[in-house]
Amino acid sequence: MPFLLLLALPFLAPAQLRLPKVIGSNMVLQRNKPLPVWGWTTPGEQVNVSFAGQQQTTKSDTAGYWKVTLAPMNANEQPQTMTITAGNTITLSNLLVGEVWLCSGQSNMEYPMKRGNYAKPARGADSAELELKNAYPSIRIFNVQKVLSTPDVTTTGWNEASGEALEKFSAAGFFFAKNLYQQLRIPIGVINSSWGGSRIEPWTPAEGYKALPAFAPEAEKTPFMIDSAVPGKNYRSMIEPLAPFALRGFLWYQGESNCMMNDGMRYADKMQALVEAWRNKWGINELAFYSVQLAPYSYTKRPDRIKHTPETLPEFWEAQVASEKIPFSRSIVVTDLVDNLTDIHPSYKWEVGRRLALVALETDYQQKVVSSGPLFTKMKRKKGRAVLSFQNANGLKTSDGKPLSWFSIAGYDGVFKPADAVVRGNRIVVSTAGINKPSAVRFAWHETAMPNLVNGAGLPAVPFRTDNRTWRYQP
Repeated sequence: MPFLLLLALPFLAPAQLRLPKVIGSNMVLQRNKPLPVWGWTTPGEQVNVSFAGQQQTTKSDTAGYWKVTLAPMNANEQPQTMTITAGNTITLSNLLVGEVWLCSGQSNMEYPMKRGNYAKPARGADSAELELKNAYPSIRIFNVQKVLSTPDVTTTGWNEASGEALEKFSAAGFFFAKNLYQQLRIPIGVINSSWGGSRIEPWTPAEGYKALPAFAPEAEKTPFMIDSAVPGKNYRSMIEPLAPFALRGFLWYQGESNCMMNDGMRYADKMQALVEAWRNKWGINELAFYSVQLAPYSYTKRPDRIKHTPETLPEFWEAQVASEKIPFSRSIVVTDLVDNLTDIHPSYKWEVGRRLALVALETDYQQKVVSSGPLFTKMKRKKGRAVLSFQNANGLKTSDGKPLSWFSIAGYDGVFKPADAVVRGNRIVVSTAGINKPSAVRFAWHETAMPNLVNGAGLPAVPFRTDNRTWRYQP
């Protein structure tokens, strides 16, 4: 055989069948939805996929890419095997069918089960530390490592929730999964793709911003940037390669870095850009998107170049609440989960996960649970007092048995003064000496506010101000 032909033979060999890393042994497949399975092989090669009695066949395109879609399946806690053949064969084992969620954000979502240098909780036992002694074979976790500029995510793959894999996994993500499993008793899969210190802009592709009128001025400039940040680098490496893996929705715990930038209400527009871009990538406009409002923290004590006021954080809370106007979006409040106002990482991630799970249980799984604390709806003036109405107000009370805290009231001069507030059924009556014609009320409108107003389910009230409640949703 001629020498040159021998040299060419390796390049004529068929390409090896390969899969994206999110498709692997130990994974959970999303129940009751079409299930995409995709990968790469030699261009034009036939690919066969076999799972749970289904057989799907296709051919790879000219680039070697292929995809099949399995029919929706019911939840199944019994391990099964998937076989994929195209020249060579890949066998995926220990697969379950249940519910799948994707978690993302910055350090409070990345915050691991084994806390390392993070502070221990001051109240009660460390539930995360206790859980590390357990194993949950029906909860599967997939941790995306913080690596950029790769065609696929960097990961150790899907693992059962136990041992070293659980130690490194998002505590909020795990406790969300645990609470779902305890109520649904079906397999739960959680993907964590987070990066401490990251702003929202790197998690959103440029096209997400360019699709919204709010960012039209930036779209006309080169290079394209959003508030001095280049969009999309985390998205391209750590989110996009996961699509179109079937899932129920997203969990988002991020914002501290954008609050430090004084984003204020602009963050609501950035949330819209991110949510719509992610949903567009998966091709499903109804994917749930549940987020965590920031915890109280002393931003004014940071030595940042950008100066903050005690209202910087409340104004950011306002934007996070406003983002719930995006369809199929909700957020939870964590104003009561702080031990140290100079620590930006609240310890009680098991409660964060539980509250996120309550939202999903009520909204996605139609369970009769209370998933939100009191949410202000309107104010009336009566006999020199402000009477406040709320949603989710059954059983209004204080969490500590003390008088209601962190209410302030203003007359028509706009000067706010500390106020007395009392529960009257499902309403709150607010007043103070010297103000007979109240014009506005503020609640928890300070970066250090840890108020005690809760409903009968013990969930904290959403901070608010009655004098500025504006935001636009741009469909």
